[in-house]
Amino acid sequence: MRPVPNDKPFTLAGRTYQSRLLVGTGKYKDLEETRTAIEASGAEIVTVAVRRTNIGQNPGEPNLLDVISPERYTILPNTAGCFTAEDAVRTCRLARELLDGHKLVKLEVLADQKTLFPNVIETLKAAEVLVKDGFDVMVYTSDDPIIARQLAEMGCIAVMPLAGLIGTGLGICNPYNLRIILEEATVPVLVDAGVGTASDATIAMELGCEAVLMNSAIAHAQNPVLMAEAMKYAIEAGRLAYLAGRMPKKLYASASSPLDGLIR
Repeated sequence: MRPVPNDKPFTLAGRTYQSRLLVGTGKYKDLEETRTAIEASGAEIVTVAVRRTNIGQNPGEPNLLDVISPERYTILPNTAGCFTAEDAVRTCRLARELLDGHKLVKLEVLADQKTLFPNVIETLKAAEVLVKDGFDVMVYTSDDPIIARQLAEMGCIAVMPLAGLIGTGLGICNPYNLRIILEEATVPVLVDAGVGTASDATIAMELGCEAVLMNSAIAHAQNPVLMAEAMKYAIEAGRLAYLAGRMPKKLYASASSPLDGLIR
């Protein structure tokens, strides 16, 4: 994204990023489509489900890192598929070993298979352990402003409330809760889950989110590479609109041109 006057940089764990789009690596038809879609997105941070993707723990099998180089991208290991704090902590520690001491992780502890809603109690337990263990924790959470505040106070470096259930593509279902979280935020707030198309990403950015993370919206599109590019521009447009400040909504019409001095 091009520099804009008075825009604060997007910074995580002391590193500044130009792109405010974070993308996942699952659900593509093959590694080549994964590579080309991520390139088209312009993303600099790529999240990887350690329990579902080979990043070196399975020697002899195709390795995601062969097409998504850690030298080019910030790899963000996540704990997708974990349903207890214990499993999530173990997964983060495995990722740290596989990635030579890498500390930046995305924590998600799920409640059930049907909704993939976060288990807030287990999430809080895991976050506390991981922060004490020296991890830089970005955390997937519900749209509860109180929980978001507690996670930030605990030491998480970013909170990532869902805008809709994972993989549904329903869009921004909860803009009012997100606005409360954003008003109280002391750490970056990123929408995680629910985005289905470019306009959803734009709305999230117009609300004031620092960034958006998505996977299904790109990988499940009929043309993932083209959708990845669309998301790149949607994020940029939403950020610019947020900085510009939208006009107030009105109930009645207001003429674009002044009425004074009309030719009679």
